[in-house]
This record gives sequence, C-alpha cells and structure tokens, in this order.
Amino acid sequence: MDWKQCITADPQVLHGAVRFAGTRIPVTVVLDNLADGATPEEILRQYPGLKPEHVPAALAYAAELARERVVPVPG
Repeated sequence: MDWKQCITADPQVLHGAVRFAGTRIPVTVVLDNLADGATPEEILRQYPGLKPEHVPAALAYAAELARERVVPVPG
C-alpha cells in the first residue's frame, strides 16, 4: 500500500494535521478508532467521506512512522 497517494498535509487545512486527501478527516481518526476496536466497516459507516483504501493507508502510514521514530517503550 502506497499511503502517499491517500494521505496529505497542508498548513492551510486542519492546521497542517495529516489527513486523507480530499477530506478534512485526520488520519488519527482511523487509527484511534482501530485502536479502540472498531472495524474498518464501522469506521467507513461513521465517516462517509472515507474510502475503503483509506484504512490500509492509515495503517501503512503508522507502520512507517513506527519504523522511522524511536518511542521509549517500558522494558
């Protein structure tokens, strides 16, 4: 999944928050909902502006962030 085709950021939209292209829906909305146990289908119903490809794009974006950033994890 090439998340770069679905995800964008613009300082003029949502204060530069990372969002799905063509929407005002931040990527964190999908990630937070998935973390809370929502299914992709539930998320798509809740946010009709999203497309099915946005869910895997959000996960691919998060995976890349996890590879690129070091976050302290308790041992």
